Amino acid sequence: MNPLDSFVASIERFDRLDGFASSLSEVVGKAVKPRAVRNILSGTVVGHPLHPVLTDVPIGAWSMAGLLDLVGGKAMEPAADLLVSVGIAAAVPTAAAGLNDWSDTQGKPRRVGLVHAAANSMALCLYGASAVARAKGNRGLGKSFGLAGLGALMFGGFLGGHLSYANAVNVNKTADRNGPSKWTPVLDDADLPDGEHRKVDAGKVSVLLYRSGSNILAVDSVCSHMGGPLEEGDIADGCVVCPWHGSTFSLDDGSVVRGPATRPQPAYETRVNEGRIELRRKTV
Repeated sequence: MNPLDSFVASIERFDRLDGFASSLSEVVGKAVKPRAVRNILSGTVVGHPLHPVLTDVPIGAWSMAGLLDLVGGKAMEPAADLLVSVGIAAAVPTAAAGLNDWSDTQGKPRRVGLVHAAANSMALCLYGASAVARAKGNRGLGKSFGLAGLGALMFGGFLGGHLSYANAVNVNKTADRNGPSKWTPVLDDADLPDGEHRKVDAGKVSVLLYRSGSNILAVDSVCSHMGGPLEEGDIADGCVVCPWHGSTFSLDDGSVVRGPATRPQPAYETRVNEGRIELRRKTV
């Protein structure tokens, strides 16, 4: 194991962070509870997690500010100052989206995410100090604060990459779940009364069936957000609510009604054939 991996592993094992992390997660959870807030910060409205997209702006602005500070000369000083300010402005919504995503994590990803947030918060504070020093004409101090902030930002970015690529935080959990494309029997029709639901196996995947009158609705039973068991969630108004984080999906087509999920559930066509419920994957 290389030194960086060893360092991250030590963060993952540092359970003394759990108490503070739990308290902070509760505060964030209450703040993002309204559907509109949750959908915007999660990226539900754009169909993609919002935080990774937003990070490009502060990282790009502050990185270029550092480059101009080092090699740009006096003529580039106004541009460097502007980039510092742009990064500060962009960091606020970026942090809000990141906290929203982090509040759904547990265990190792939650600990790494907390240190990731702390590093990026330190970067924001250092760039804030850099902006103040620049405004007062103390360019040397402003550059020093900026370069220190860039170092904190790179460390935070490394931990963010670990969360995405090693811990698979916010990766679509249904991306490789492909149900049958041909009609496949999964349950006796008599075993699904009106208003009831069942989890059934369909090939290599599990599917949630729900009967509403003469209609039988079917979506993948694994929540696309964090893999929660949808068969254990509440069903009302034609939607199923994930019991883990409250992601809400339409049972008709799997579309996301409420985040934090950003990707729809794979949905299935159904029919009753000779007393058996059959299903097949819906095609777009």
